[in-house]
Amino acid sequence: MDAERRNDDEQTARWNGRAGHAWVDLQHVLDEMFRPIEGLLVDAVSTEGAEHVLDVGCGTGGTTLAVARRLGPAGHCVGVDISGPLIDTARARAEREGAPASFVRADAQEHAFEPGTFDTVISRFGVMFFDDPVRAFGNLRSAVRDGAGLRVVVWRDPAENPFMTTAQRAAAPLLPSLPVRRPDEPGQFAFSDPDRVRRILAESGWADIDIRPIDVVCTLPEKELVRYFTRLGPLGMALPEVEEETRVRVVETVRAAFDPFVQGSEVRFTAACWTVGARASAAKLS
Repeated sequence: MDAERRNDDEQTARWNGRAGHAWVDLQHVLDEMFRPIEGLLVDAVSTEGAEHVLDVGCGTGGTTLAVARRLGPAGHCVGVDISGPLIDTARARAEREGAPASFVRADAQEHAFEPGTFDTVISRFGVMFFDDPVRAFGNLRSAVRDGAGLRVVVWRDPAENPFMTTAQRAAAPLLPSLPVRRPDEPGQFAFSDPDRVRRILAESGWADIDIRPIDVVCTLPEKELVRYFTRLGPLGMALPEVEEETRVRVVETVRAAFDPFVQGSEVRFTAACWTVGARASAAKLS
């Protein structure tokens, strides 16, 4: 339990600190980069015929708002995220739009959702950070009605996502203390093993589990690339503590490592993901 508490405290500190503010600053870049993933989830909500949707790990609210637009005034989408800076940004966006969306700053693993409130749960890369994923998905199960749908997108193996690991791999020789990502710990690739995901969902009250690979082409402007890799991920968290001379060398080295993904004024890469679907089992777990 102590290890779980440390993980939870670390995630809270990270997403309410440097990482959260970086995502706010890069909101437009990230929303555009992951627009194809957003589209998949909006279409899934439409297929479900959903009216009350919960978006887990909603970040700055891009997907939440896109779903709310699709639902229209008859529906409602609630975004939940642990990060205060992200939720503040999402709320401001919803207010500007007048969208049928609201946002809750909370840990979805622990938050006391009103039971049976939602008919669909979605997430764009937001469910891989729980320290106890069985408990987290059990809590989400309690928040939905029997038969409700779960539709989330998560990353496949790091080896299938070279763009996502380029910065860390290129910087590692210059920054030996850069933390190593471990697949069994909360983080970007924590759900890369589909068998593990099936076990988690089955143990937490979900049935009809369907996991399929998808490859999605994503883009961002080349002019944003340096800002992207110097603000986000393990490298983005480490660079502010590095002396200037080393920082310059790291940025030059990492930028060169991204050359294979640069096509003129655009950066293009393939996001290798799993689409995960399930149904809330009628037999709730105690």
